Amino acid sequence: MADNQYDAIVIGSGISGGWAAKELCEKGLKTLVLERGRNVVHIKDYGDTTKDIWELPHRNSNANSDHSNSPIQSKCYAYDEVSSHFFVNDKENPYNQIKPFDWIRGYHVGGRSLMWGRQCYRWSDLDFTANAKDGHAVDWPIRYKDLQPWYDHVEPFVGISGSMEGLPQLPDSKFLPAMEMNCLEKYVSEKVNKGFPDGRRMIIGRSANHTHKVGDRGPCQYRNKCHQGCPFGGYFSSNSATLPAAEKTGNLTLRPFSIVLELIYDKDLKKAKGVRVLDSQTMNTIEYFAKIIFVNASTLGTTAILLNSVSDAFPNGFGNNSGQVGHNLMDHHYGVGASGSFDGFEDQYYYGRRPNGIYIPRFRNLNEQTKQKDYVRGFGYQGGASRGRKQWAEGIGVTLKEELEEPGNWGMGIGSWGECLPYFENKATLNKDKKDKWGLPTLDIDCEFKDNEKAMRKDMMNSAAEMLEKAGLKNIETYDSAPAPGFCIHEMGTARMGKDPKTSVLNEWNQVHDSKNVFITDGSCMASSACQNPSLTYMALTARAADYAVSELKKRNL
Repeated sequence: MADNQYDAIVIGSGISGGWAAKELCEKGLKTLVLERGRNVVHIKDYGDTTKDIWELPHRNSNANSDHSNSPIQSKCYAYDEVSSHFFVNDKENPYNQIKPFDWIRGYHVGGRSLMWGRQCYRWSDLDFTANAKDGHAVDWPIRYKDLQPWYDHVEPFVGISGSMEGLPQLPDSKFLPAMEMNCLEKYVSEKVNKGFPDGRRMIIGRSANHTHKVGDRGPCQYRNKCHQGCPFGGYFSSNSATLPAAEKTGNLTLRPFSIVLELIYDKDLKKAKGVRVLDSQTMNTIEYFAKIIFVNASTLGTTAILLNSVSDAFPNGFGNNSGQVGHNLMDHHYGVGASGSFDGFEDQYYYGRRPNGIYIPRFRNLNEQTKQKDYVRGFGYQGGASRGRKQWAEGIGVTLKEELEEPGNWGMGIGSWGECLPYFENKATLNKDKKDKWGLPTLDIDCEFKDNEKAMRKDMMNSAAEMLEKAGLKNIETYDSAPAPGFCIHEMGTARMGKDPKTSVLNEWNQVHDSKNVFITDGSCMASSACQNPSLTYMALTARAADYAVSELKKRNL
């Protein structure tokens, strides 16, 4: 036991786990980070990302084996011939879809921080007060003012490019210089910003791609291969940023191939004393002990660990006296929008492959003027404009090649991300009859979008077409591909924060109500989903919780 004793244990090395490791190590705690997958070393393990597409056996397309071994993962926009090794094998990592649910995962050091979309947006009080105002689920135990200093704390280290806009529903961050819109995006932005009485705005996306060097990271090279791992450190990931910072302190111990089976609860001390781990290579079981534990295994990974941690004190799962663990599962609904073509700007082009797009912040249900009859909450848009190649050319040989090199017409598309309400019946539960390759229970996932989301989607689609039409685009086509929950990869809510231990799992400091030395700061802690990308909020919550945990540890309250 003495050999396996640490000040802190962090379960998971993704975006929130990496931040927990950095903050705890920098505050002087000897910290063990447990990662269920293999190690990935920054730069060294990014494989073929420096190769040109014609140097790859399948020209960066997915092989038939990808579709058969990983039918879920290979649907993801970030899955290609080079990045596929960052995604799990679906056959080896089964789960059970009670209703359609696409669970996109990466089991390795850094987790999905290597393949994430990098969009970083603060939440506002519009989001933190939403549940209380419209009566859905439980009220958040915090407000924007509680998290604002922690957004301030994490953002300079993350390195977020963006523009100051002064929008109350989308607070500004501490930004690196913004990436530039191309000529058509600027044109459409002018038309949208001036054309609607509800105050719509089109701005450049806020991205964790570094337009200036951040420490020894970056700047971004505009390759748009971020999901393959960046050898230039041009975007924020656990591997390039937080884990190296933690390692620099001398306080970090990183242990890959470590599947956490359960939290070990001491009923006399009324707190967790450690974790039980399965070494996925040797199949040996090991126990590690610590004064505080951060659970950051991602929303559904954390759910599985909590539900599998059964004891006399917690017969239904660790910290689950409220019966809320696994429930209130949310994901943003997207895959709906519009696109069109534009005549003009034939003499203009753009530089590089910008790994970022435009953003249209929420403009519905902000106030009485923008209140909708058919649904509550709102949505935002991401998208961009570009020029394709000529679809048809004449001639042969050199003449044909030269003509094909000429750019074609401009086009633009915008797609929407909508808020999903927290429904108790959307849930993940343990299935002890169906086991994975390590003999562990699998998850049954029972989740669907409901009437509020469906009503919102109609507006999401029609408003996209309306804005493109206002800007003068032609041949406008709308779409709604209706992807299943999970596919947006923003799953959250299964161990929510709240004010009352009877209706929530965590308090305002992300502490488990019934075990004060356990903190959960990944997506499972969220009480609502807002419509902005959530990762920046996970980072701020994690830094805030780590600061509180160390403070309480010093006071001997843990």
